Amino acid sequence: MISLSRLYAVIKKEVRQLSRDRLTFGMIVGLPIVQILLFGYAINTDVRNLQTAVVDQAHTHLSRAFLANLSETQVVSIIASFATADELAAGLRTGDFSVGVFIPTDFDRRVSDPSRPAVQLMVDGSDPTILAVANQLTAMPLGFDLSTGVEATRNIEVRPYFNPERRSPVNIVPGLMGIILTMTMMLFTAVAIVRERERGNLELLINTPVSSAELMIGKVLPYIVIGLIQLAIILCVGWLLFSVPVRGSIVDLYLAALLFIAANLALGLFISTAVNTQFQAMQLTIFILLPSILLSG
Repeated sequence: MISLSRLYAVIKKEVRQLSRDRLTFGMIVGLPIVQILLFGYAINTDVRNLQTAVVDQAHTHLSRAFLANLSETQVVSIIASFATADELAAGLRTGDFSVGVFIPTDFDRRVSDPSRPAVQLMVDGSDPTILAVANQLTAMPLGFDLSTGVEATRNIEVRPYFNPERRSPVNIVPGLMGIILTMTMMLFTAVAIVRERERGNLELLINTPVSSAELMIGKVLPYIVIGLIQLAIILCVGWLLFSVPVRGSIVDLYLAALLFIAANLALGLFISTAVNTQFQAMQLTIFILLPSILLSG
């Protein structure tokens, strides 16, 4: 039978022990407050003022009316104008803007022909949010034909770049690459250093002829190799199981991943200096991990 007095004694002991651990107690109280304020103010899913470039080869009243309606949505912000579709596509590939609007010379005739697209929206298909907004823009009117007094036909074609087939794995797998590397590198490093300190091994290593630089490099280097192996596994699984294409220079990808891994390992080392136990290390890692994932896009 459960004794209420003994149960109360255990609860009282646990509360006292928790209150003495100021770091854990502060994280329990402060973590929800900081995160709700941070995420509440910082995370905004409303898409506004997407940088947009335009090619208007028609130069008619109807094409200008369409561009005016497009600007009034406040979803896009027209920052540049080009003469050809090739210039528009080149700027989209280099990331100068997120949306390209191409209006052909026979725009006025196409608006009355549902079988032919009157406007083409070129968008960055690697960002599903931008792609979804572009699809919503296809429902907007192309303008108002003063000669007939009727609204022009809605006939807008969306052409996504970087993910023309609009497959979710093409967006998800590269994102998971960053999440997995961030989580494992930061957590493993923080917990490993604290574990050595808890066991007393760190003091033993300090008393040996090993220098501080040799100790840190020796601790971090295995995790760099592990991170690069994880990257290779993710790329292979994404390619073999989900048909995610790997294009461009693999060397450049690994160099960028090396810098990314080093940054996360540095965060892990910072966490290990601020905590005393593995439990605290995991708590502080989660505290840093959530904003870095949710606010990074």
